[in-house]
Amino acid sequence: MYEVSDLRKGLKIEINGQPYEVTEFDFMKPGKGQAIYTCRIKHMVNGSTMVKTYRQVDRIDIPQLSNKECAYSYQDGELFVFMDEYFEQVNLTKDFLGDRRHFLSEDMRVEILFHNNVAVDITLPTFVEKEIIFTEPGARGNTATNVTKPAQVAGGYEIQVPLFLNQGDIVKIDTRTGKYADRVSKK
Repeated sequence: MYEVSDLRKGLKIEINGQPYEVTEFDFMKPGKGQAIYTCRIKHMVNGSTMVKTYRQVDRIDIPQLSNKECAYSYQDGELFVFMDEYFEQVNLTKDFLGDRRHFLSEDMRVEILFHNNVAVDITLPTFVEKEIIFTEPGARGNTATNVTKPAQVAGGYEIQVPLFLNQGDIVKIDTRTGKYADRVSKK
């Protein structure tokens, strides 16, 4: 069990058998009475948030979490199939992955977080490299400001890129934000 003094941003806790992550944390010591610990927590499965208040004497459950490193294998309809080191399959849905599914490539190593043997989160590599498969040509001379244009990359994801990029260029995308990070190579 955690002590209330262990609370901090990013800590994973369990309330009523459900996993939560602390997203904001505040400590208040009034002139009279006990210290109050207020935190905003996010449900790790459905994403809902709530505010929870603790006193100094409260105890917090530790969730039964485990990480498993897997490699992306293939897509089977709405399911995305991953394999661990023992060749056990982990099937994740399109809804679970969200936009992260566009960044997957064959044999990509990912970390899947489990709570009581149910997948609750997936961590991709920080950056992925994708080829631009379609974008309009950039207008010359428009370099005074950071002007961007839409570009579709392999996998069907659309990002905003600088005007100088063209179809066939390889770009680096930050998987945490889904935004353009850098050009890797030119066509």
